[in-house]
Amino acid sequence: FDENFTDVVRACATRGAMNQPPDLKDDSPPDTNIQAPDVTWIVPDMADAYAALHAAGDAHSVEVWKDGELVGGLYGVSLGGMFWGESMFSRVSNASKVALVHLVRNLADWGFELIDCQMSTEHLASLGAREIRRGEFLQAVDRLVREPGIPGPWRLK
Repeated sequence: FDENFTDVVRACATRGAMNQPPDLKDDSPPDTNIQAPDVTWIVPDMADAYAALHAAGDAHSVEVWKDGELVGGLYGVSLGGMFWGESMFSRVSNASKVALVHLVRNLADWGFELIDCQMSTEHLASLGAREIRRGEFLQAVDRLVREPGIPGPWRLK
């Protein structure tokens, strides 16, 4: 947790760019199978805002390391007894899943009740995420943000 927040945000922001196709020569025919990289919403101003939240102890990263290399992780914002997951990445198979499992286990130990995944995806559903009604969500947020939080930096138990 929180060992290299900046690199986790950077990896999340550039995860689509990691699979960019090579530049084509001017005389090369267009290849209709080449896909443009994913466009990221994590623009420099957003990364700076998350860095400020991290410095204040409110944004956190969960990192997965292999042989000294950052291979996966996620980051998000913590307020009271709730965590908002913002983005995740993997450079090796299942690395983001490992990060999420460790996050869930530690948040449960710390008394957190809800993680907002923001997006309903098959990937997150396979890990136990479920949708809840808007009213239920808003009531939970109202209650949970009033609970004492755990300011950063976070550490593994």
